[in-house]
Amino acid sequence: PKAASTTSARSSLTGSRPTDSTRAKASSASASPTAAGRDSPDRCGTGRNGCGHPDETPSIGDRSTVPPQIPPAGEDYRRGLPNVTVFKGKATFVGPKTLDTGTGETITAERIVIAAGGHPQMLDVPGLDQPDPDHGIHTNDSIMRLTDLPERIIIVGGGYIAAEFANVFGGLGSAVTWIQRSERLLRSQDETISTRYTELAAAKYDLRLGARPIKAEQVGDEVQLTCASAEGEFMVSAPVVLVAIGRVPYANDLDVKAAGVAQHDDGRIKVDSYQQTSVEGIFALGDISSDFQLKHVANREAKTVKYNLAHPESMMSTDHRVVPFAVFSHPQIASFGATEQQLKAAGAKYLVKVQDYGDVAYGWAMEDKTGIVKLLADPSTRQLLGAHIMGHEASMLIQPLIQGAQFNQTVDQIATEQYWIHPALTEVIENALLGLEPNGD
Repeated sequence: PKAASTTSARSSLTGSRPTDSTRAKASSASASPTAAGRDSPDRCGTGRNGCGHPDETPSIGDRSTVPPQIPPAGEDYRRGLPNVTVFKGKATFVGPKTLDTGTGETITAERIVIAAGGHPQMLDVPGLDQPDPDHGIHTNDSIMRLTDLPERIIIVGGGYIAAEFANVFGGLGSAVTWIQRSERLLRSQDETISTRYTELAAAKYDLRLGARPIKAEQVGDEVQLTCASAEGEFMVSAPVVLVAIGRVPYANDLDVKAAGVAQHDDGRIKVDSYQQTSVEGIFALGDISSDFQLKHVANREAKTVKYNLAHPESMMSTDHRVVPFAVFSHPQIASFGATEQQLKAAGAKYLVKVQDYGDVAYGWAMEDKTGIVKLLADPSTRQLLGAHIMGHEASMLIQPLIQGAQFNQTVDQIATEQYWIHPALTEVIENALLGLEPNGD
């Protein structure tokens, strides 16, 4: 074997562009004094971010293709950057600020950025413990590269990824069987939203609540799952199974402990508000360190790291006070802040208002029967504690509430100190703000 050499660099970047929970990929390691200072982590890599490069991600027609860690166009772009050296391999830490690049070369750096994201979590169930796209066992990393639209698909899991792909495949015409171990989908959501969404999903899909797979086996061209529930065991089969039960950070795969980098119990890298780890000069961002697992959060953290690498004497912090997210299911869901169940558990006093889309002109014209806006506010400060929306374009409707919360406006200021276009759907936000009522406490 070729002896490993050691190369010194002023800074090193491990990982790909920061990613959210549905698009995160592991990445090669790059050594670069300026890589973290580029315009944006979206600069290139998928061909969908306005950089002008073609999208060379493996086509949707190749089910057996394992997606590359960086798509070819993105890799070519990085190789063409000045002051950047790309090491195409599986990088691991082998000592303080020392990386084995997986290419036979070891590098060191005074400053290192870790942005390697995470990978799908699998089940401790025979046949579902490893992804196997060639035999129909998929994760979100491979599911969009199917050769053909499956007539039937089984989705295991009840979170955002499961909800979004149920919408994708159900909308395209696949019969969706959805298996969830608890009695509600999207359990981390406000209970009002979660309960109503579960009811809608049960009417649309073959939803099996309170069930879990205990065995998977290949039967002809299909995967047959044996599942356990309170009513007993049952079997379901389909040519495609999507395991969507969560994602795991890549920190252990990188062996960050060898570099002295501290981790949370769930494996995430511990960082402070400056995105710096327990080792001075080593930064981390995105899914490998964040508990939000959101692309827009990773983007914000990347800006923080970029600035702090260039200004080590006057570093800035990442503002995580108001972090919104959306689930691109049907209907859409968008949220930020506390849920009502969290406020109840904390014994907090709060105001609550649930406003139906159909109560305003636009919603009435749409004949909307399911869209709702739920707001929670502090009765003393009159500031928003949480906002939860389910319905048409929820991910856009929530934006004025995000802005109001970020700038510490009261609900009254948000509602009354600006114009609300009539008869736009945003009037449902205005009415919800005006209608906040005491919870009876």
